[in-house]
Amino acid sequence: MESEDQLVQRTGRAIPSLSGGALRLGIGDDAAIIAPTGRSEWVMTCDQFLEGVHFLADSHPPDSVGYKALARATSDIAAMGATPRFFLLTLALPSDKTGAWFNAFLRGMGRAARLLGMRLAGGDTTKSANASISITVLGEIALGRAITRAGARSGDIIYVSGMLGRAQLGLELIRSKLDRLARFRPVLRPHLYPQIRLRLGAWLARRRVPSAMMDISDGLSTDLSRLCRASRVGARIRASRVPRVAIPPSVARRLRSLHPDSLQMALHGGDDYELLFTVPPRHVKRLRRAPGFRELTPIGEITDSEQILLVGDDGATKPLKPGGWDPFRHK
Repeated sequence: MESEDQLVQRTGRAIPSLSGGALRLGIGDDAAIIAPTGRSEWVMTCDQFLEGVHFLADSHPPDSVGYKALARATSDIAAMGATPRFFLLTLALPSDKTGAWFNAFLRGMGRAARLLGMRLAGGDTTKSANASISITVLGEIALGRAITRAGARSGDIIYVSGMLGRAQLGLELIRSKLDRLARFRPVLRPHLYPQIRLRLGAWLARRRVPSAMMDISDGLSTDLSRLCRASRVGARIRASRVPRVAIPPSVARRLRSLHPDSLQMALHGGDDYELLFTVPPRHVKRLRRAPGFRELTPIGEITDSEQILLVGDDGATKPLKPGGWDPFRHK
């Protein structure tokens, strides 16, 4: 059994963490020292990733746990248009996860750190009956450029990036014990290794295109409700416009008993980490130059009713209730 100090040393070797630039002092002391430039603002967020709640130790590969723990925490930085710089990592691990499991976990988190351009600045470790990962991310953005949830106004166009429901489909494969079949691995990737829209978020913020923005972490229905509540507005979205996961016939046959519905997955499935943002009509033309513009879809508009409505394919309108992930509602 290795000591805590040895685990910390292995972590520092596996994940980019050397002091330099704005990171004056990194891991190994009581706290990190970060020197802002005076021309920017620091954006901070924290996130937990818990065994038995957010991942299943016997189903989710440990490198995916490491990768996703950092990626999902960083998504909140992208949602405000900031650039992630540093993160703090707190780990609680059972003894049986300090060997091969931990090595794979570190490989996954190290890969995410490199892809996202981040450095580990410090953290803490302890022993626990179940694995618990807590991450604090520090991001940087020019003064006054951060995009919040609270700026949407009636008449603004609602946009989402990417295809929604892909992560939920991958989760259903895991729940159905189909994740070990090689032909389904591409379907699992969005759930196991989500791609974070850092470049798009930063571009939108620099050009002040959105009036409000957030990431879709708990499902479109739930997160749109949060954006509208923060902005004190309502919304009307069209089911036919929601970009949804395409369920391969081979997957649909395997999940037949679950009656998979791509629209329901897109509306209520979590873990997509795409961007949800609102754009005043006068700014819509600017979006044509956005990175990944072809992956952006207008799905509706903001209203002043403070009610969220879904217009079905048949033209019928009904309220869209938050049906996404809620840790206090889901078992």
